[in-house]
Amino acid sequence: MIPLQSLPKNEQRAKAMAFTLIELLVVIAIIAILAGMLLPSLAKAKTKAGGILCMNNGKQLMLAWKLYADDFNGNLVASLNIDKRPVWVEGGLDFTSPANTNVSFITNGPLYSYAGKSQAIYKCPSDLAAIGKLPKARYTPRIRSISMSQAFDFGGWLPSPPYRIYGKESDIVQSAKTWVFIDEHPDSINDAACAVAMAEPGAKTAQIIDFPASYHNGACGLSFADGHSDIHKWVGSKIKAKATYNGGLSLNVPAGDSLVDVLWWSENTTVRK
Repeated sequence: MIPLQSLPKNEQRAKAMAFTLIELLVVIAIIAILAGMLLPSLAKAKTKAGGILCMNNGKQLMLAWKLYADDFNGNLVASLNIDKRPVWVEGGLDFTSPANTNVSFITNGPLYSYAGKSQAIYKCPSDLAAIGKLPKARYTPRIRSISMSQAFDFGGWLPSPPYRIYGKESDIVQSAKTWVFIDEHPDSINDAACAVAMAEPGAKTAQIIDFPASYHNGACGLSFADGHSDIHKWVGSKIKAKATYNGGLSLNVPAGDSLVDVLWWSENTTVRK
């Protein structure tokens, strides 16, 4: 090995400034540790940002819903066909039909012009549901992840009677506690309505009919009849079913450890007549 002193001065400086293998390994190890500490925080921050955008989408859709009612003497769009009222959006969803990507269901809907002709607000940015499975080239996102409460149709699952359903904005008893739009679970969503089987306060059992989404750290977006939008965090594990994006989720099941969630959901759906 040639002594450092015998080398030309420019080579001596280069040798003195070079990293040893051990120093490089130490630096790499430090970077790996820092990345391991930061990545979970970055993932949570990204999820939170998606939740904020989702909440804003719900707010904009709720504004469109109210503007429509203002223009039609307080009459509301329906979540399913009832009394010849226009349905807020047509078309069902699954994971095979090309109709899932047919934007005309949105653009021909009664709320589209009131929503600034924005297709984006009909879908949560965290929803990956599509026709064709990742990472195939035919992967095409579905057009919608949002559903409307069945309290705005015939309320079959509530059921109605004894629970109220609403056809006019003035009929709503507690607007701040009556959700209108929700991000539905991608394996649960099918038609334009999301069903809740009402559970009375103090109930010991309950059913989950349709499942809400839980994209945002176990939470989902809802917008309410008074105009506000929120991200609600679910408590139990049953209601936070993992999204598989294949439609294999069983519906109308016992709430189990999510009884508290169904009680909250019921309290914010409608009231008895």
